[in-house]
Amino acid sequence: MNATTTATDAGSGTPPTGTSPTGQQHVLTRGSSRAVIVEVAAGLREFTIDGVNLTQPYGEFDTPPFGCGIVLVPWPNRIEDGVWTLEGHSQQLDLTEPARHNAIHGLLRFAPYTVVERAEAGVTLAATVFPQHGYPFQLDTTVRYELVEDGLSVTHTATNRSAHRAPVAFGTHPFLTIGDVDPSDLVLTVHADTHVEVDDRLNPTAIVGVEGTDYDLRAGRRLGDLHLDDGWGGVKTVDGASASLTAPDGREVRLLQDENHSWIQVFTTRDFPTPDGHTLAVAIEPMTAPVNAFNSGLDVHWLDPGDTWTVAWGIQYVR
Repeated sequence: MNATTTATDAGSGTPPTGTSPTGQQHVLTRGSSRAVIVEVAAGLREFTIDGVNLTQPYGEFDTPPFGCGIVLVPWPNRIEDGVWTLEGHSQQLDLTEPARHNAIHGLLRFAPYTVVERAEAGVTLAATVFPQHGYPFQLDTTVRYELVEDGLSVTHTATNRSAHRAPVAFGTHPFLTIGDVDPSDLVLTVHADTHVEVDDRLNPTAIVGVEGTDYDLRAGRRLGDLHLDDGWGGVKTVDGASASLTAPDGREVRLLQDENHSWIQVFTTRDFPTPDGHTLAVAIEPMTAPVNAFNSGLDVHWLDPGDTWTVAWGIQYVR
């Protein structure tokens, strides 16, 4: 199936075909599963199984609310003041979170991705990070989305086309849900042993154990009781999952992370826009490195010239 956009009837008031702010809409299908991957930031706009939303959707003619579903590379989360040091030389990234004076979510947030391979149940997209302010490296990156039994598999690659080794970290920004359940009644579980403490600009000040704190989500907490924009480390997997949302009837949507993803960011908002008004939503973000990693050095992957790094994560629906 080729990339599609939705035509509209004359006079409907909906923008015409081809005007989506997220570019081409790549629709994947496999049995009762369906996903929509967009051209801009290779974002996951929609993912359903049996007609149930497992990620919080947004409209084809909308921009991604709160970075919904986008790919974060060559770093996830924030870099404090956009400043880091490379071999003794200060690097200044553009400040893409000006209110907090930080650089946030990498360099491909608004970049178009091109199609490398296309099938009914999968698509591989590619985009290049070119040398720019504060990041003097060139990376060829890809992301592959593939519908699998009871879920979605996502694989990222980065290849260093520079003459010098480059720091790289991956993250993604999916908002997980079980769409036929009141989100307040979902139970959030995060299998992680440490929590990242931050200042009022959400930059890290310490990493502490979660035992005995309000940030111990290993046994699960009701989503409606939580207000979070927090990171966790020491991520474990339980039944293959690093985190999950559980409905009162026992259904689960699980976040799967490979061994490269040892960090998770969780962000809640009560203002996610839907056709019926604003709703509670939660981004559960797999990350290979934490906030401000270019300065701390924590789990930054240094990629040699010509080498490729591959990482993977996924979503699983347990009925």
